[in-house]
Amino acid sequence: MTPDFAPTLPREAALRHLVRVFEAARLPDARSDARFLALHALALTPLDLTLRGREAIGEAGAEALERAAARRLAGEPVARIVGAWEFWGLPFALGPETLVPRPDTESVVEAALRLFPDRNRPLRLVDLGTGTGCILVALLHERPNALGIGLDRAEGALAVARRNAAENGVGDRAAFLRGSWLDALAGPFDLIVSNPPYIAAPVIATLEPEVRLHDPLAALDGGTDGLDAYRAILLAIARRPGLLSAGGALVLEIGYDQGRALTHLAQDMGFADVSVGRDLAGNDRVVTVRPSLAGR
Repeated sequence: MTPDFAPTLPREAALRHLVRVFEAARLPDARSDARFLALHALALTPLDLTLRGREAIGEAGAEALERAAARRLAGEPVARIVGAWEFWGLPFALGPETLVPRPDTESVVEAALRLFPDRNRPLRLVDLGTGTGCILVALLHERPNALGIGLDRAEGALAVARRNAAENGVGDRAAFLRGSWLDALAGPFDLIVSNPPYIAAPVIATLEPEVRLHDPLAALDGGTDGLDAYRAILLAIARRPGLLSAGGALVLEIGYDQGRALTHLAQDMGFADVSVGRDLAGNDRVVTVRPSLAGR
């Protein structure tokens, strides 16, 4: 049931009411969800809410809150309702063909930056399946002399990524191209990164509705065993070793239970230098592959 908000209701009271509604609906993050949506629907900053919380929400504010609350109660994620999310401390717009950036993916950025600690070193980067562009934009933000390419098959995602790069001040160092994995690229690149689809197809039906019903399927479906994208990427590099520079690396986000499988897959393709990194929760999250091949 959609809650009613009287136009005369003070902002603070409207937020409290929204929290109670979400708690009654047993939403897992009721308080934070209510705060995000109240600030968004009422076009407020946190400071506005603190300093002018007793002002009435008004007719337009009441209608906006009711719409936002109805969407959240119907199971739509907060990020989709707001239309943007934060990653690496930077704002990123979303689109129907992009995933919502997740904190786990920051592990890819951290691993990549550790490989190239010199902030001023010139680098050539590629982000495969760029989506919002969050990984590439974060890396370009941290490495001011780097240039990058974001590749994606979805034109809608590319448009969102271009906007995000421009609004985060790195648009002049980023190009976004339509393509499938590494087929259209010629190296050498110092760093290739990706958060590819890695959910096993049979598992998708069991995912939470917020993911299953609102995230783009193409960004989730990793094939029967979840490894299809990794096979394509690793095979392209194995067949064309010039894609990576001599000191370069491939950094991939993985599912929490895929570290061993990815290690074996890379080694079976001839890569000798493979390592697995963990996220803040202690789960396997990143695989790093160096271009040196066994027997070379």
